[in-house]
Amino acid sequence: MTCLSICRVLVAAAGLACAALAVQAQEFEKNILTGGPSGTYIQFGNNIAGLAQNCGLTLNVRESAGSLENFIGVRQRPHTQFGIVQSDVLEYLKTYSADDPAIARAIRGVRIAFPLYNEEIHVLARREIGGLGDLDGARVAVGVEDSGTFLTASLVLDIVGVQPAERALIGPDAALEALLAGEIDALFYVAGAPTRLFQDDRIDAGRWHLLPVEDDVLGAVYQPTRIAADTYPFQSEEVPAIAVKAVLMTYEYDARRNAYHRASCDAVRDMANLIFTRFADLKETGHPKWQQVDLTDIPPGWEIGACVNLGLASDYSLECTPPAMAGPGPASEANAVYRRQICAAIGC
Repeated sequence: MTCLSICRVLVAAAGLACAALAVQAQEFEKNILTGGPSGTYIQFGNNIAGLAQNCGLTLNVRESAGSLENFIGVRQRPHTQFGIVQSDVLEYLKTYSADDPAIARAIRGVRIAFPLYNEEIHVLARREIGGLGDLDGARVAVGVEDSGTFLTASLVLDIVGVQPAERALIGPDAALEALLAGEIDALFYVAGAPTRLFQDDRIDAGRWHLLPVEDDVLGAVYQPTRIAADTYPFQSEEVPAIAVKAVLMTYEYDARRNAYHRASCDAVRDMANLIFTRFADLKETGHPKWQQVDLTDIPPGWEIGACVNLGLASDYSLECTPPAMAGPGPASEANAVYRRQICAAIGC
């Protein structure tokens, strides 16, 4: 995808009205945008929703195409307080917002709730393909247009100067079926390992493998990492890879503005308090990637939401959770409040 076409997606979103709706009489609706059914985002969403359910709260976990849809959804979709987004999507938006007023409007008011985990950039390909350079002239699935995989695959291919003969705009499940059927040569999928998509027994190690990704330029843009041996049934050896940070996004609701903003801020406050005070439970019983979450690793240039900080305050707790404790810490004003409370709990 070109930078221009990515911008069009965001410009269209900026033209949509932000949620300014009346609060419904029934329980206030709370939603988190995640990803496809086989990805890590939806499992994280289910883990968080499980915490809410234990406290008598309902958080609806919504499938989506991925990061771009999630970012836009947090900005303009009613009753959508959270979305999980890749950090390179954030970097892209921040970079282009300086010169494009439409993108600047599209990202206005979006905030960080919590930094999450590094998610690996998987490239599953035919055995004859040895590396990214061999994708030149190949048929490659790069994800649907409003997904983070789509943006990342487009950026990676552009950075390494590879020109596939075909860029198939299909989601991960359809891409895997196309690869197994011989209709494409490789697929990109950005997800925290292990991802359920690659647990499929039909992926024969003699025919397909994860491409090793070792490139100095890519290593300067993304986080170098490795996918451990036996992460997937077909993968017996460690594979060099690159990763992006996943973050939980929210919106900067203003409780003084109207009833909808007030109820939305309360929802963000309560869910932030749950994640903060039950973080150990998430690490123990949730997806394995919770073990890698660093709550202090805030992406540069982005702010923690004020409603999030309300949920972390030492004088607030839900009845089903112990109170948080305040402590010292550095950073910008919004992020400093967040860091003080996180560091008091986990140590910094």
